[in-house]
Amino acid sequence: MTTPTPTPHARPAPEILRYTAFSTDPAGGNPAGVVLDATGLSDAEQLAVAARLGYSETAFLTAPPAELRDRERAFTVRYFSPVAEVPFCGHATIATAVAHAERHGPGELVLATRAGTVPVEVVRGPDGTLRATLTSVEPSVHTVADEDVAEALAALGWDADELDPALPPRIGYAGARHLVLAAATRERLAALAYDFERLKAFMTGLDLTTLQLVWRESGTVFHVRDPFPVGGVVEDPATGAAAAAFGAYARERGLVPEESVLLLHQGADLGRPGELRVELRAGDPRVRVSGAGARIEE
Repeated sequence: MTTPTPTPHARPAPEILRYTAFSTDPAGGNPAGVVLDATGLSDAEQLAVAARLGYSETAFLTAPPAELRDRERAFTVRYFSPVAEVPFCGHATIATAVAHAERHGPGELVLATRAGTVPVEVVRGPDGTLRATLTSVEPSVHTVADEDVAEALAALGWDADELDPALPPRIGYAGARHLVLAAATRERLAALAYDFERLKAFMTGLDLTTLQLVWRESGTVFHVRDPFPVGGVVEDPATGAAAAAFGAYARERGLVPEESVLLLHQGADLGRPGELRVELRAGDPRVRVSGAGARIEE
C-alpha cells in the first residue's frame, strides 16, 4: 500500500489593515496599508499587496535584525508603494504604530528601516485618541542645481517668479530625499496640475521620493502638497517623511528658532485634510513628526 505524500500546509494569508495617518477621521489624512506580521512574504508578494490596496504606501513588519533583538517591541519594517519599495515612509509609520497600539497598548516601538533605526512613541490622550511620534534618522539639507529647479518648475507648469524667494529650493533628507519648493501664494499651491511622466523622470534622476511644495502661512504654520509620481500616485495626502525633511530645512535655513514646533496642513486640496506636527529640539539634529491615526473600516 502506497503511503500518500503529505500535502504541505498553505501559509495563512496575512492580515491586511487599513489606517489613515495624521487625522482622527478615516476620511482625512493619508491612508496606508499595515501588515503587522509579514513573516514569510516575499518582495513580490509585498509589492502585490501594496498594488492591490493602491495606497501611496503599505508597511510590512517582520522580526527585528540581530542588533535589536534584545529590545522590546522592535521590528523590521519595509514600505512599498504600488510600484516600488521606498526607504522610509512617515505616514505608514504613524499608521503602523497606531494599529500596533490598538492591539498591544501604547508605548514605544523601535523600527529598523532601510534608512536606519526609527523610534516611535504612541500615547493615548485624555479623549482616548492615540497619537504617534516618530523620531527621524539624522537629517541633512543639500543645494540643488539651477537647471534642476528649472526642470522641476517646467514639469509642474510653474514660473520662477511664482516661488517665494525667502524659502529657496533645497533637497531635504530625513530618511528619503524631497525637493522643497515654496510657492509665493496659497493660490499657486492650490492650482496643482503637472506633467506626470516628465516629473517622474526628473525625480527618478535625482532619487527624489516626493516634491515638498510649501506655502508659508505664518512663522510656524505651513501648507504643503507632495506630488509622488515615482510611487505611481499623483499626490500623497499627508507625508511624514517629507515633513521631517522640511523640519530640517526650516532649521538649516534659519526660518524658525532651534527649538520649535511647526504645524503642517496637508490634504485639504484633495478633500482629505490632515495635520502634521513637526518638533525641533535644541541639541538634537533629529526631527520628530507627530500625528493621530484612525482605522479605515473595510
